[in-house]
Amino acid sequence: MNRALAGGSLGTFGAAAVVALCALVSVAGCALPAPSPAAPAVQAAAAPGQAAAAEAPATGSRVRHPANGRLEAVVPDISRTALLIGDSQSEPLDGWPRQALTAAGYKVYFCGRGGTGFVSANGSTGNYIEALRDGDWLLPSGTPALIVIQGGGNDAASGATDRQITTNAESLIGELQARYPGTPMAMIGTLARSKDDGGGRRTDVDTLLGSVAADHGLPFVSVGDWLTRYGLAKDLADAVHMNPSGRRALGTLLEQRLRDLGLERTQAPDTGAVLAAGAPGESQD
Repeated sequence: MNRALAGGSLGTFGAAAVVALCALVSVAGCALPAPSPAAPAVQAAAAPGQAAAAEAPATGSRVRHPANGRLEAVVPDISRTALLIGDSQSEPLDGWPRQALTAAGYKVYFCGRGGTGFVSANGSTGNYIEALRDGDWLLPSGTPALIVIQGGGNDAASGATDRQITTNAESLIGELQARYPGTPMAMIGTLARSKDDGGGRRTDVDTLLGSVAADHGLPFVSVGDWLTRYGLAKDLADAVHMNPSGRRALGTLLEQRLRDLGLERTQAPDTGAVLAAGAPGESQD
């Protein structure tokens, strides 16, 4: 934890290669390469309309936000991009939250990692709020079209208390709203069976996160009974993760819920429009 990030910017050719690789690789995530330590990070513009620098930062490079001093990633088409924060349900390039957001018209920039959550860390990456504050993953520069926070499964498995989950979820929401004022935000709960079908703590955490979202006026998609409600337990690859057929089914269901909530983009979605900022996937939720 608290790994130091060297500042700097990538050349245009190298940055383009990174973006192309992110769209093509089949593993769950494509880490942004560390810039050269010899050059300082590019300073982000302080406000819209400010005089432009002689040369805009290259896609894939890192800039330092002027207000909070944190390094951020330069992302193409940020105004058409959804920032997705999540665990291993979201991390794979064909993860169901990613599929839903892409089908709803967004490019996707992922921050997160398998095994993490609002409270849970995976040993190399902190929980969501720690990872944001310590630079385990980088937020995108600029203003995304939508922010979606998914998770809770690892918190359910690790024994995190309601108070711990609520406190950290509220801290994350607060920091994201401060960083991206005016950007719509939504939450997705914890994938599980129904309460009467063995959902257990996972279903409880889903309900808890729904209450947190309601307290902050955020749209919430409860998925704490979806495995039972939609007969998808047969598509589990293990105790908590879906096989490809299950991921496609969940992606379709979630896309419809996003549209029901008015969270889709009206423009047609782009193909191959997945970006990633996390590290390679883990076997955890």
